Amino acid sequence: MKSTHYQSLDETVYTGVLENGLTVTVIPRKGFTKKLAYFATNYGSVHTDFSLEGKEYHAPAGVAHFLEHKMFDMPAGRDVSGEFAALGAMTNAFTSYDMTAYYFSCTDHFDQCLKLLLEFVSTPCFTKESVEKEMGIIDQEIGMNEDAPDSVVFENLMQAMYRSHPIRVPILGTSRSIRQITPQILEACHRAFYTPGNMLLCVIGDVDPEAVADMARQVLGTERRTVGVKLRPWREDMTCPAAEASGAMEVAMPMFNLAFKSEPLEDGEAGARREMVADLAAEALFGESSPLYLRLYEDGIIDSSFGGGFETVDGCAMLLCSGDSDNAPAIRKAVLERAEELVREGLPEERFQRMKRSALGRRIRSLDSFDATCFRACAYHFSGFDYFRFPEVYHSIDAQEIRDFLAQVVRPERCSLSVIYPVAKEAAQ
Repeated sequence: MKSTHYQSLDETVYTGVLENGLTVTVIPRKGFTKKLAYFATNYGSVHTDFSLEGKEYHAPAGVAHFLEHKMFDMPAGRDVSGEFAALGAMTNAFTSYDMTAYYFSCTDHFDQCLKLLLEFVSTPCFTKESVEKEMGIIDQEIGMNEDAPDSVVFENLMQAMYRSHPIRVPILGTSRSIRQITPQILEACHRAFYTPGNMLLCVIGDVDPEAVADMARQVLGTERRTVGVKLRPWREDMTCPAAEASGAMEVAMPMFNLAFKSEPLEDGEAGARREMVADLAAEALFGESSPLYLRLYEDGIIDSSFGGGFETVDGCAMLLCSGDSDNAPAIRKAVLERAEELVREGLPEERFQRMKRSALGRRIRSLDSFDATCFRACAYHFSGFDYFRFPEVYHSIDAQEIRDFLAQVVRPERCSLSVIYPVAKEAAQ
């Protein structure tokens, strides 16, 4: 394990790539009793098309999330969650559009918990009966998602913004798509992407980095295995198929998502830099301290639910804001007009520097959160960037990059607006 000291963060991180291809990252926190481990794979809901050992696979939508559920099944009926609980640990998992992660936190029995985490994630156990049973459970989850306005307003937005990218499909899949999932499909997806060369083990706490690496070797072995090759057949231009999408649900007042389509990020430092530029652009345009936010708030067009930022997924990216409002079209108009002003006039240097210091400070403070640190270390690793280098990237960004980003991205043809209206209001329109 190689140690790297990041002077500006006063942080030392240990990293190594094991013989089997697994990357191990350990972030020591001397004196802390809490320990957290993430075992993550560079695989999410958008990765349904792939090749493995010369054969192409086209899996149903929702398979990554379905696989996450099924990984908690172990041979001989072992109860993974119960075993963690018996060790005094909390365990959980999540699937995003482009990553799946399994994690636990504990204060005691760390070695046993780490061994259990590595064992259950690397041990596929799929039977026809258990897969059919899981379909009912996930179908209920899909139903709850379809009844959640915040999910529906975003998924409607993705339908309006994208022609072919699989972000158009919910992470959970659909009731129809999950019924096409079989034990054989789950086995193929696990073999393709739950292999050490496609995964990261990230641990934070008062632990021995070499002992963490040794445990990974012990459980996962040292053999390198083939990693599936993701196929990305989707092609997107930067215009949106539809400018608006709307629906009606049981909400107290209209809920909206407004987004502007951006080019997908490159891997490595160039992509990380653009993401940080975009975050600053979002802050300059409609952050809580921006003139636009204050004006819209004072006029009663937005309330404290309003917020936004830059969202990235493998193959797509967007500048997005959301909240509750009786006049979402006015917000779209105001955002476009304010972006034009910022492009034309630029940011005062004093405000730009203050905004950059504030953004950098938030990122540094987030290192106090074990969960946020592990999550970002994993996400940036899979995009080819060492997350702990973020201060040097922030320091090198200049105000012109903000203007260039806004000029390129915040344009009418790149914009879609999704609104969920209260049922009565929608019926009256």
